[in-house]
Amino acid sequence: MGLTLKAQQSVRVKISSVGTYVPPRLLTNADLEKMVATNDQWIMERTGIHTRHVVDKGAGVATSDLGAEAARQCLAARGIPASEVEVVIVATVTPDMMFPSTACLIQEKIGAKGAWGFDLSAACSGFPYALQVGAKLVQSGAHKKVLVVGADVMSSIIDYTDRTTCVIFGDGAGAVLLEPCEEGEVGLVDYWHEIDGTGAKSLYMPGGGSLNPPSAETVAQKMHYVHQDGPTVYKFAVRKMAEATESVLANNGLTGKDVGCFIPHQANKRIILSTAERLGMPLDRVIINIDRFGNTTAATIPMAMKTAMEEGRVKKGDLVLLASAGAGFTVAATLLRWEI
Repeated sequence: MGLTLKAQQSVRVKISSVGTYVPPRLLTNADLEKMVATNDQWIMERTGIHTRHVVDKGAGVATSDLGAEAARQCLAARGIPASEVEVVIVATVTPDMMFPSTACLIQEKIGAKGAWGFDLSAACSGFPYALQVGAKLVQSGAHKKVLVVGADVMSSIIDYTDRTTCVIFGDGAGAVLLEPCEEGEVGLVDYWHEIDGTGAKSLYMPGGGSLNPPSAETVAQKMHYVHQDGPTVYKFAVRKMAEATESVLANNGLTGKDVGCFIPHQANKRIILSTAERLGMPLDRVIINIDRFGNTTAATIPMAMKTAMEEGRVKKGDLVLLASAGAGFTVAATLLRWEI
């Protein structure tokens, strides 16, 4: 595009591979009609979701299982063994357990012997936050191969009698490998992050932590499920995803028209379309797969990356914009050159 991009890194960092995984079981809107007072038209009009993948309850499938398979797919696409991975960072709000970290469990399952790692909790912005943390580890020269995983089994914390939340979420995982750029490559360019704790009670799970430890009472009060103030979350996401993307673009002398591919968090189709409209971005450059997968929280962006690749809508050298907003509140926007 002939653009001069503002660089933050001395050692440039790129995404060199992508892998994803969703459990095979489909939960359709027709299925939900039998579980809660809703219908396909209501769900489609408000969210744009038709189907979502969920794990089989009672089968013992956890976040680490989805994340490990996405990691395997990512490494296979790159053509390297897990033994070359030096760091594993897992973005999730549904860890297998409070400890050990899901990163430890994924590291063992894929055989990344000798790696270190940790979990990062930022809800729907978890993946872009983890992406920047991993990029800094490569930028510093400390590591050359960092695996970033976004994975959530949201069905484990959803109340399927609450139609305001159960229609939205699905289960899935995505993983990317971060490596130093080759000569002439650009990779990650810039980012814009923000948290706003005033939104803490608008989207949260009240039970299970030190404030409300698990008990018969917390279970009876449904405190181990997602609680959401939908209108407040919607208004925040529409405003802040637009602000974040405009900020990171303006910081680099760009507008939405310069972006070759926009890969947003898949929270709600209306939020995605609103953000794209504000950026003046043609819809053929916007990746939307929420109709098939729902909101998989930390997994949505890497899963949408894979969709863009499979549909031939992103190519090497394209300027790519990522964006998210989620519980916390958290906000993220990332600008990069696609180098796969």
